[in-house]
Amino acid sequence: MSSSDRRAFLVSGLTAAGLALAGCGFRPVYGPGGPADGLRGRIAVDAPDSVVGFLLVEELETRLGRAEAPRWRLAYSIDTESEGLGVTAEQDTTRYNITGRVGFQLRDLDSGQVVQSGEVASFTAYSATGSTVATRAAERDAYRRLMVILADEVVTRLLATSGTWAQ
Repeated sequence: MSSSDRRAFLVSGLTAAGLALAGCGFRPVYGPGGPADGLRGRIAVDAPDSVVGFLLVEELETRLGRAEAPRWRLAYSIDTESEGLGVTAEQDTTRYNITGRVGFQLRDLDSGQVVQSGEVASFTAYSATGSTVATRAAERDAYRRLMVILADEVVTRLLATSGTWAQ
């Protein structure tokens, strides 16, 4: 198969895939007329009250935009737990798992009605085998990674359901 034949095959395949998706009702979430069209900058996230809260809010605002003219308010609660996993014969912990849960509620600011709520959970880990400074840096990085994961899950849930509440 020549390179021009391969290109034609790929273009026709992509066109067919696009038509198939359009036929099943698929619309880009941020596209014109999509369920999240006009959502950016419209969700005010509650102010953080902890370091992990700050990290979560920072990630949420990166994805949703900082609210300039909010129509909804996102309240959240964060619960994290650290558990030692790897233990040496000398009883030194060498690996930690951090689990996290974020419960959230999205309220319409006009009516006060909860339009979406839920809970997301995930985990990450870090190694404690270096110096104290390296271990603390690894721990901070693990909490940041966990908040990125949880923010992604919250935003995904909001975007997936935005067609039912963001009219």
